[in-house]
Amino acid sequence: MIAITNCKFFRGTQLDTGSSILIADGLIRELITGPVPSGYEIIDAKGCYVSPGFIDLQLYGSGGNLFSAYPVAETLEQMDADLISKGTIGFLACVATNTMDIVYEAIAAAKAYRPNAKGFLGLHLEGPYLNPKRLGAHPEKYVHKATLDEVKRIVEEADGVVKMMTIAHELQDDEVINYLLDQGIVLSLGHSDANFEQANQAFSAGFTTTTHLFNAMPSIHHRNPNLPAAVFNHPLAMASIIADGSHVDFEIVKMSYTLMKERLFLITDAVTACNIGPYEHRLEGGRYVTGEGTISGSNITLNDAVKNCVQFCGIPLYDALNMASLYPARVLHLEDRLGALEAGKAATLLLLSDDLALQKVFLEGVEQ
Repeated sequence: MIAITNCKFFRGTQLDTGSSILIADGLIRELITGPVPSGYEIIDAKGCYVSPGFIDLQLYGSGGNLFSAYPVAETLEQMDADLISKGTIGFLACVATNTMDIVYEAIAAAKAYRPNAKGFLGLHLEGPYLNPKRLGAHPEKYVHKATLDEVKRIVEEADGVVKMMTIAHELQDDEVINYLLDQGIVLSLGHSDANFEQANQAFSAGFTTTTHLFNAMPSIHHRNPNLPAAVFNHPLAMASIIADGSHVDFEIVKMSYTLMKERLFLITDAVTACNIGPYEHRLEGGRYVTGEGTISGSNITLNDAVKNCVQFCGIPLYDALNMASLYPARVLHLEDRLGALEAGKAATLLLLSDDLALQKVFLEGVEQ
């Protein structure tokens, strides 16, 4: 049992600087004021912020090999260790549009690694069921319309490891969408050319979120509202956003937050350098690009994204932290155990200095 003292953390929007966090059996036992009960090992936070650990629902690599280029359990283990060391305690490994052989290899790797996973939560399939008009860095030759037989094979092979899929709803049949929703897979509208009505049809059909807002979708037009306008105007639809200043200007991140508040969450869409396969990424400035120069992935961590939101977007710290923890936990329906400093939740915590530099990571109460 441990007690984190001399710390500060948010209770809602209010900063608490006079309490301690009691941890036992991997869970937050209590937030207390006053003396720590006997039997607890005291960890002095030295005035640091305590935050729930971060959750990234879309990234392709961290700490070495790109997962889609090396779709094996060892790559997931490498990503797991590297991400935890950087404060991301939960993640979906993303598989972009590729051959179906690569998709099935990624599924096999995820199933093999699942018994040993620490932060690995499953797979996010970003494609191949996208709109060819909004490919971004995805190769058109692998993009195709979904069939019920194909998605059934994916789901059956996955045995629960596929948690999320990015799909252009406007091109798919209802029977495919209904089947995926019946399997409990989170569907995200993305790489889509949907107009306002089509986007709202997707949300009504059961899509709960949107993939990297503003990227690989039509821009807002004042006489032709479309996908981004539908997201902004919807009462429940969520969206991820890449707050690196390259994929989306910080002023647009700020505007999106102002309009969406707790419906907006952070992803990195991070990749690693790669020179094999259909996704060859090279670092150019602060972001990655393909061999043709198309922007592909980011070069930030979620901790970087949180700092950017506070420093460049004017987002309050309590909400910037929620955008990287609580809100993505809600997308995956994990808010019962992750994303908040509350009794009964997993003691998966970060210590951050006043300038938001990561000091320590606790995974279910154990310092990493």
